[in-house]
Amino acid sequence: MDVQRRNITADGSYRGGWAVDKRVVPIMDMMNQTDSQLDSINEEKPLSLDQQQQPEMNNAADSHASSSFTPSRGPNLPNPTLLRGSREVYLEIAVPLYKASVKGDWEAAEDIFEKYQGVELVRYSITENGETPLHVAASTKSSKKVEKFVENLVKLMTKEDLALENTNYNTALYLAATRGNIKTVKTMMEKNESLRAIPGGGSEQKLPTLMPLYPAALFGNYEVVKYLYEKSNDLCDDDGWKPVTRCWFLEKCVEGDMFALSSLDIALKVVVKYPELGSEVRILSMMAQKPEAFQEEKSNITERIIKIGFSAISLKAGPLEKEPKALQLLKIIWNDIAKRPKKEIDDIMRGQREKINGRMAYPSRILFVAAELGNTKFVVELIRQYPDLIWKVNDNNQSIFHIAVKHRYEGIYNLLYEIGSMKDLVTPIKDNDGNNMLHLAAKSTQKKRLEDVSGAALKVQRELLWFKEVESIMPPTYRLNKNKDGLTPRELFTEEHQHLMIKGEEWMKSTASQCMVVATLIATIVFAAAFTVPGGYNENNGIPIFNRKLTFVVFVVADAISLFLSSASILTFLSILTSRYAERDFVRSLPMKLMLGLSTLFLSITTMMITFGVSFFVLYHHEMKWIPISIGVFAIMPVVLYVVLQYHLLIDVIRATYGAKYLFKPMNQVLFYENPRI
Repeated sequence: MDVQRRNITADGSYRGGWAVDKRVVPIMDMMNQTDSQLDSINEEKPLSLDQQQQPEMNNAADSHASSSFTPSRGPNLPNPTLLRGSREVYLEIAVPLYKASVKGDWEAAEDIFEKYQGVELVRYSITENGETPLHVAASTKSSKKVEKFVENLVKLMTKEDLALENTNYNTALYLAATRGNIKTVKTMMEKNESLRAIPGGGSEQKLPTLMPLYPAALFGNYEVVKYLYEKSNDLCDDDGWKPVTRCWFLEKCVEGDMFALSSLDIALKVVVKYPELGSEVRILSMMAQKPEAFQEEKSNITERIIKIGFSAISLKAGPLEKEPKALQLLKIIWNDIAKRPKKEIDDIMRGQREKINGRMAYPSRILFVAAELGNTKFVVELIRQYPDLIWKVNDNNQSIFHIAVKHRYEGIYNLLYEIGSMKDLVTPIKDNDGNNMLHLAAKSTQKKRLEDVSGAALKVQRELLWFKEVESIMPPTYRLNKNKDGLTPRELFTEEHQHLMIKGEEWMKSTASQCMVVATLIATIVFAAAFTVPGGYNENNGIPIFNRKLTFVVFVVADAISLFLSSASILTFLSILTSRYAERDFVRSLPMKLMLGLSTLFLSITTMMITFGVSFFVLYHHEMKWIPISIGVFAIMPVVLYVVLQYHLLIDVIRATYGAKYLFKPMNQVLFYENPRI
């Protein structure tokens, strides 16, 4: 049956559409009477769909707008007859229509519309929060059925019907944007584009102030944000946008975790279009807490190979590199702030003063928040325009370099090597507890900073590397300084890492023991295989029957190599088990032995499987060649499985052994370096 809008004649009769069911005429008459009698009734309404999501958005609006007035207009509510009439009418129409809207069951809804075709149900409230069937469908989880339901429903509605609001001033488009139902949003926008300019998020105490773009950005619905922004004429005044609403939207674009989807493209456009918005402090504060936003976009292997190839030919010939959108946004904002007087810049960087633990402090200092989270590119960009920031200290008298050591962020720490001899003035600084930079390196760091390191032993190594690195740049006289607890850095390190050292020893011994069992088993197998060659021996001279075949030679060589490698692996793991486990052993000796043991074990497994596969080629060299081929393919599986399961451990061990020297003192400068290919 075609979905079409019914035509209403002047006398109240209907042309077209469905035939009136005589059984429902009394209910329709009752609804008409109720509609005319109860226009002045105003009931308190309980929470409904929309109000479950509303508090967060109301709080956002309340932080910028006063709620001490009564709105000059009420919401554009649907017809309330179904709710104000008899319970029989409500149960007969509203409840089934609500269920159909939630499920996206158009057939059920169509039956209701057909049965009560004399009533324009598409503009009637079916919940006490003033929602129409379209409001309900727009708020549900998107699916093919719901999308089709909305499409059919919109065909029955006029542009004015689409603009109906619930008691919170929210249109169906507003709710769809909140939910992230992009297809539903597009369906409604295609019929009435002015919906994008109808604000929501109001209440009985305040007018609506939040454009549909705001909840879409708040809940991270990037596709909806992108679509509505393209339709919004750059947030122009004609669409109802004001400087304050632009600020709210901009802040949510920056605050939302949508950086991987390049939502900052939109934030960047807003800042360029409206540089006078004046929300720099809040945006800087949010960006300082988003180090992931400044990470370069990941490229696939092909793109990386092409980039490396061009770079090798010529620096100028290399492809242009795109800066992260967050960095572009930061440069625009920070370049504007850097031109202001020093006192104003310091006030922006310091933030609001608050009382913490009985004393006044500045907990929201932008620079130190970024340093605590390892937001290296953010810190670098600030220092480029304002070099004096390297001398700033927080309320605990710690510089950004002290923070970097405390939280183990080598990116920020390595900036010390770019400020020359000035680092000798920074490193001796003591905090309020008498700790110098080496004391901070001696303290155990947060667990999450060591989550990317496999095994307790490698965690100990990382901590020792940090301690030795900071020790190397400290003046000798400061290495023996004591803090307020009377501990030197070395004593503090031993005390803080005693438990981790024990766990590191246990982990290393456990790993070595398990791997040695596997290596011993391999050695036993390949040793026995050397004397039970495929095909057997010649009874006359004791020489293997297939000794002249190439495949037999491969069998013998692979078997011998597997035996040698497994034996080497056994000896290596035995050396680990008998190690002294002193602090210096964790730095290089133990990781080196573990890497050697794992590598030889992997190669022994590989050569053992080669031996196994080749033996079938020796036996079935004339007929049934599919047998050795099939077995050879399956023989690869254990090797692949070993790589997959032990890959991260092996890579971490190799990185810990050979990559440790590149952890500090990087070859590339970043502080005052400009990439010529940007």
